[in-house]
Amino acid sequence: MPSRTTLAATTAALIALAAPMAFAADPAPAPAAVAAAWDTDRAAAAHAADPASVTASGSENDAVGPGNAADGDGATRWSSDFADNAWIRVDLGSVIRISSVTLDWEAAYGKKYVLEVSGNGTDWTPFYTEDDGTGGSVTAHTYPQEVTGRYVRMRGVQRATAWGYSLYSFKVYGGEQAPASTTRTNLALHHPAYGDLYQHAGNSPAYVTDGGWPADLKADRSRWSSDWNADRWVGVDLGATSTIDTVDLYWEAAYAVDYRIQVSDDNRTWRTVYQPSAADVAARRADVKAPGDAVGRHDTVTLPTPATGRYVRMLGVERRSFYNPAPATAQFGYSLYEFQVWGTGGSASAAYPALPKNPGGAYTTTFFDDFTGSGLDRSKWRVVRTGTEMGPVNGESQAYVDSPDTIRTENGSLVLQSNYCKGCTQTPNGTFDFTSGRIDTNTKFDFTYGKVSARMKLPVGDGFWPAFWLLGSNVDDPKVSWPGSGETDIMENIGYGDWTSSALHGPGYSADGNIGKQQTYPDGGRADAWHTYGVEWTPEGMTFTVDDRVVQTTSRQKLESTRGQWVFDHNQYVILNLALGGAYPAGWNKVTQPYWGLPQSSVDRVAQGGIKAEIDWVRVEQKK
Repeated sequence: MPSRTTLAATTAALIALAAPMAFAADPAPAPAAVAAAWDTDRAAAAHAADPASVTASGSENDAVGPGNAADGDGATRWSSDFADNAWIRVDLGSVIRISSVTLDWEAAYGKKYVLEVSGNGTDWTPFYTEDDGTGGSVTAHTYPQEVTGRYVRMRGVQRATAWGYSLYSFKVYGGEQAPASTTRTNLALHHPAYGDLYQHAGNSPAYVTDGGWPADLKADRSRWSSDWNADRWVGVDLGATSTIDTVDLYWEAAYAVDYRIQVSDDNRTWRTVYQPSAADVAARRADVKAPGDAVGRHDTVTLPTPATGRYVRMLGVERRSFYNPAPATAQFGYSLYEFQVWGTGGSASAAYPALPKNPGGAYTTTFFDDFTGSGLDRSKWRVVRTGTEMGPVNGESQAYVDSPDTIRTENGSLVLQSNYCKGCTQTPNGTFDFTSGRIDTNTKFDFTYGKVSARMKLPVGDGFWPAFWLLGSNVDDPKVSWPGSGETDIMENIGYGDWTSSALHGPGYSADGNIGKQQTYPDGGRADAWHTYGVEWTPEGMTFTVDDRVVQTTSRQKLESTRGQWVFDHNQYVILNLALGGAYPAGWNKVTQPYWGLPQSSVDRVAQGGIKAEIDWVRVEQKK
């Protein structure tokens, strides 16, 4: 439990509920500061704001006024007048760092709306934009944006129904950042936190400094959770050089067996100031339990000598093991409820850096191939072989081989063709009945940001799986791997003639949980005709197109607010392949025999020849 010193240094945490005032240009009188009680179960649990602090552009009637969204009663609601541009705003009473906002919608929800923050109630900065809302309960996490202010509002753009906007509750979580101190205090409270790969938006590094943890160190409360890799870290920016004597770590059950406490002046070069003893590591390593029986631990790390630095982090070295079930064991990520840094110094001016913006300038072509040569241009493309460059994936049935039978140029196009021969193809990964082609630009052309497009004609039939996609160039780094590398699926088709799909995969949104969309060709179009598939990849998001028609738009802001980490800020490379069967086709056609996702009728067609994907050209354009 926190000490009296911690309590004294803590102001606010959850501050609830909102509405803009009647006239943004003429704010209502500022209410008294919203009270926030300390609650170790959620930084500050759901204490309702003073309903008088909530204002709105208007209400349907007096019974559904804006204060109802802040009264702590989930059965009452605010309902706006019937206008798309209606809004609701809360005055938090003081400037805080906001970690998340939850909107609990009634049936009359917002199809499009914006969450905004302001220091004065007049000048607004958006931090979450919804362009395809579906109602329900929506939580927008702010990490890694800098979102501080006194006022928060939901500004409607488009209603989902003919009625107004209707909210049961509007909850705002956050707290006041610890200021500079000449007396010993927790300098990390509500300060910006950083880390590498984490599990999803609700487990970002931001939650290690929000002031809360469950008393039993077991409940699923506000916490950081890394992905499943031993080499992971989380740290905090104290705002200025500080003198540090103690670090308190409130771990969930997935704690570090071995770790380092490190300090830095620049968030790049680190000095180790503490590591557990060999005896401590051995004792922690021996504490193996089933996940349901395991609990966390509280480590109070008193430094042998006070350290100085602006940044402090925990670097994981070894993860705890769990019975899965006994005697087998498994390891997950690291999970930390709270990271406290005790000492003097610091500054409340610590802030997250601004997210990158789209660059100006015109696009120029930096990669192009129209496949008019006598064969594949291997200065541009790498041929991928099963058992050499890659192993089997996704339960697919083919082996990728380097052969003119599977990869060739023909009539000014690239042809990727699948072939069948029972038990004929031997690889280091086993024997395969099918062969096919896969090429990529890895080590030839890796790039960050740009427009990527290809003109393609696809085979149609159950289980045929051509794809045009990008993969993070760091995928083979064991400290990253998939999905931390990021994957951009520009076009996938699993044999259906009338549609294809696009998708993004990353930590918190991979495999079946990807962020994706299907597109259906207009006017009876089909996949086995020529179409151009593309994506515009920028620092702010991805826009997917088919024949220049936008079919999916995913912003970085929305992705990180609701799903997980944006891992598309480094090099990717282009991939073209033709797979047979596997997880994605099987999920739709439900075929299990004779091959997963590939019925006998499709096997017969491959055996007869002619199952091929054709690519007219591939282009990458970038702003330089």
